[in-house]
Amino acid sequence: AALAPRPRTMADTGLSRNTLEELLVKHLYDAGVLDLQTLVKRTALAGPVLEEILALLRANQYVEVRGKSESSVGLRYALTDRGRALAIEALARNGYLGPAPISIGQYAALIQEQSVHAHEITREQMHEAFSDIVLRDSLLDELGPAVHSGRPIFVYGPPGTGKTYIGQRLARLLGEPVLIPYAIAVDESTVQIFDPIVHQPIESSDAPSLMLQQGFDPRLVLCQRPAIVTGGELTLDMLEVRYSKETRIHHAPLQLKATNGIYLIDDLGRQRVAPVDLFNRWIVPLENRLDYLSLASGKRFPVPFDVVLIFSTNLNPTDLADDAFLRRIGHKIHFGPVSPQDYAAIWKQVCRERNIPFDSELLEYALGDLHARYGTPLLPCHPRDLIGMALDQARYEGGADQITTHMLATAWKNYFVNLDVDPDTDPAAEAQANNTLEDL
Repeated sequence: AALAPRPRTMADTGLSRNTLEELLVKHLYDAGVLDLQTLVKRTALAGPVLEEILALLRANQYVEVRGKSESSVGLRYALTDRGRALAIEALARNGYLGPAPISIGQYAALIQEQSVHAHEITREQMHEAFSDIVLRDSLLDELGPAVHSGRPIFVYGPPGTGKTYIGQRLARLLGEPVLIPYAIAVDESTVQIFDPIVHQPIESSDAPSLMLQQGFDPRLVLCQRPAIVTGGELTLDMLEVRYSKETRIHHAPLQLKATNGIYLIDDLGRQRVAPVDLFNRWIVPLENRLDYLSLASGKRFPVPFDVVLIFSTNLNPTDLADDAFLRRIGHKIHFGPVSPQDYAAIWKQVCRERNIPFDSELLEYALGDLHARYGTPLLPCHPRDLIGMALDQARYEGGADQITTHMLATAWKNYFVNLDVDPDTDPAAEAQANNTLEDL
């Protein structure tokens, strides 16, 4: 509540009189006759603020008062003919119809107060957050300082090594939940920020009590810190404010939706835009901590750039950028194959999650007769994928969730491309002949 107190007057909202009046007439035009309680819910503005606006609208003959109804609480309000004309004009300029926005100035202050770089991460916190994942300590100790740095992070390595999964999970280390506005007002334009697809609201019962003790501004939503991932579908226009001519609404770009959180650009090098163009897009925001965006009208406005930016690729980093660009990126962290011991730990973990008994002979077969024979690196994704496909085979055959070496060989053959694996060979004999495994 101290961070974002509820506005009690029109002046407290930080919005112009025109913005507030047009938002109200658009709601009345959309719904017809509304009482004050319903207007409070629709606009996220307190009763005293709405009464101020309604008084102005009534004085200019845009709104009239209607009597109570059986379902309403208190007086009801409706548009006059003059008010309907104003609403139509307002909707033609700005189609946003939702809770009142906050001003760009209020938003900038809010971002700074909730900065993703203000929260310190200790080694103990880092290891605790990933205690349920099999991950080498040295990798965690590289990621922790990288998140602290405020510089972009470049993670690279073969597919299936956990780059995307680990990158998303870093958001849990970035501090308390954050307040995200439904929309922001830039002069008389509105940019929609809150996106239910990428933002995860927190129920009031789960929220820190101090934040709800007096009630924060309901124009904001208390959410988990965002963690947004985009892959090969990313284009440069997705990093700019998008304007829909059909709805006449401005939508925030991805990095703005990720503010105070993490934005991970996955599969770097596989987008329809050249990697160098993507890197160039971030030079100014990363150096100045400000991102400059444009509205459909051409007006440019700055907004604080407060995001942990992560680039992730399966390709060789030197094929994507020259040394000058790579130096600018900062932390470059390699994700690679795991040790046999870690592979075994992941295998056991998957067995527990899938509620099937752990079979040491089956693990020996996977390590010795499959991975070792074909020279396939031990990737963290393999236990989950191979066990899952073997279980598909077991269920198809109508048996219990009991995997055999034959099923695992079939899964291996179907999982990899152009590998000559014969499920009908004697796996136990070949494993005995070709591999001697240390006690895991």
